[in-house]
Amino acid sequence: MVYESSYDSGGRPFKPDLTRGYWAAPSDFIYTCISLGFRMDVVSMGWFLYQHMGGAIIPYILCMFLFVVPIIVIQSFMGQFSSSGFISTFRMSPIFKGLGYISLFVNLAVLSYYSLFAAVPLLYLFHSLRPTLPWSCEGIEKWFPNSTEAEVKHSCKMLDLVEINASMIANNESNKYIGYEVPSVLFFNSIFGGDDVMESYEYDSPFLFSWELLVCTLLSWAIVAGVFYRFYNTELMSKFLRYTIWTSLILLLICVGRFLLLSNDWSYIFSYFMAKPLDILEGIPNTVLFIVSAFGPGWGSIIALASFNRFRANIMNYSWIICLGQMGIFMAYGIITHIIQGYFKSLTIHYDDVDNLYVYVNHHWALYLSSGSVMAAMSWSNLWSIIFYAMLTLTALITMITCLFSIYQSIFDEFEMLRSRRTEVTLGLIGVLAFLSLYTCSNHGVVFFSAMSMDSLFTQTALNLLLLLVVLWVYGRVRFQRDIEFMLGQRFATWKVNMLRFVAPICLCLLLLIAIIGSFFEHSVSSIVILIAAVFLIVLPWLYLPGYMVYVLLQTTGSFKMRFQRCSRPMDWYPVEMEERQRYEEAMGNMDITHQLNQIVDEVVP
Repeated sequence: MVYESSYDSGGRPFKPDLTRGYWAAPSDFIYTCISLGFRMDVVSMGWFLYQHMGGAIIPYILCMFLFVVPIIVIQSFMGQFSSSGFISTFRMSPIFKGLGYISLFVNLAVLSYYSLFAAVPLLYLFHSLRPTLPWSCEGIEKWFPNSTEAEVKHSCKMLDLVEINASMIANNESNKYIGYEVPSVLFFNSIFGGDDVMESYEYDSPFLFSWELLVCTLLSWAIVAGVFYRFYNTELMSKFLRYTIWTSLILLLICVGRFLLLSNDWSYIFSYFMAKPLDILEGIPNTVLFIVSAFGPGWGSIIALASFNRFRANIMNYSWIICLGQMGIFMAYGIITHIIQGYFKSLTIHYDDVDNLYVYVNHHWALYLSSGSVMAAMSWSNLWSIIFYAMLTLTALITMITCLFSIYQSIFDEFEMLRSRRTEVTLGLIGVLAFLSLYTCSNHGVVFFSAMSMDSLFTQTALNLLLLLVVLWVYGRVRFQRDIEFMLGQRFATWKVNMLRFVAPICLCLLLLIAIIGSFFEHSVSSIVILIAAVFLIVLPWLYLPGYMVYVLLQTTGSFKMRFQRCSRPMDWYPVEMEERQRYEEAMGNMDITHQLNQIVDEVVP
């Protein structure tokens, strides 16, 4: 195999950013990748499946062995070996570099709505500072006097059996269906004027806007901008992420412990972990959601984060630790959601033995909206609301910062001319994303964002499929194993590679089918605004892949076959560190492959 410079093919040689830096501590890469499990846009869609989390654990561990961990290893290898983000790393096979630009757009698409997951808990956090929680049974009567039993049935005023029987006799009803609303959900509806936000799925639902949610959204982006302005280099950002991630994990464990004490029915809590064969089957959809969340919002974050590792960092062990840590986060969220559902179920359990009577509590978006009423029933309810919503806000901000951090470094790695304008690019992009996220301050944006989330699920899966094609087929199994062995001093087993080449694509194709079905369903009830945004941020970027292929083919000479072969070969593919680069060239047996003399001249001349 001949490695050559982009200069040989008519392009500009890659110039690494020598000021990009490394993680302040090797473990910071692990912490940051574990925090990708905080991704809530996908996990929140599976709230109604959490009662089968015990059944999801077994399929998830199986998927970890089959392809999740190996794909994380591949992405980590690409970033760590090349010391570049998810765009420039595709110089491994330049004809597929368009995948990096597709990844850039899907990351921006996710961030265009993700501030919602920081703004909503931030809104509840501010209202938790009131002496009386507005969604408590006392607060709902004080702040929402119209939410009476005659108008809106809520869980603070539930009818007893005598009243229900009298109503059935008076109305000559043989069956009775009673649905109660959750006060903390009614509070969220009140910021949109009192209308049921979840009814925005109806085509003729009015467009409503919340100024409170707008303020919280802008404040979230202002915090993100402040973080990037203050922690402007890799070492500072590394330390910031380390401490904030540890803080959020500690708060999450505290919340889990407090919610566990809420229920005296330990058999119900243990049912979360016990899986029957049917539960395992029903837990597969949850497994799909968790698998996608393992790679973080958008795509390519792991590649960019791994690029800050030292060349010899053991990504094999890191990948397993990352996956197990993320699984712990999923289980923690699942336990809290399971207990929330059990709490509302316990309110109606004494009606279950009555024939022809069906009583339920209509709770929505358990972790964010319905959880408030559960905490209102706790002692020191204000304190626990502050801790819980502070944890949710912090995890959302960490996810946004991590995703932006990987985007910025990928942009600066690829576009050398922007490196001198880091501050302007950083704050300018945050401003654009803040403007795009204003739509999520409406009732339509709150419910329709799930369509964009399903679109990103499709794109992520497709990109992982193409990644396997590029690394294991175009670049080649032998060369990939050789580079891994050179970098880590240990071999990536052939059976693992074959598993990725033949088994993983089947699993990813099934996941792709699920994403297509889910995306079709979500867009069938979505708004025209979300549809237009999806076209520009999700669909149209795919045209860049064939367009960039044609572009790089036109930059070379010769027959079509010769051009394709040349553009498929790695260009400027070497370790950035000079010592490792020289060792790599010696190992490849060709000292002239990267035009070392020209590179040295470029580095010396100012």
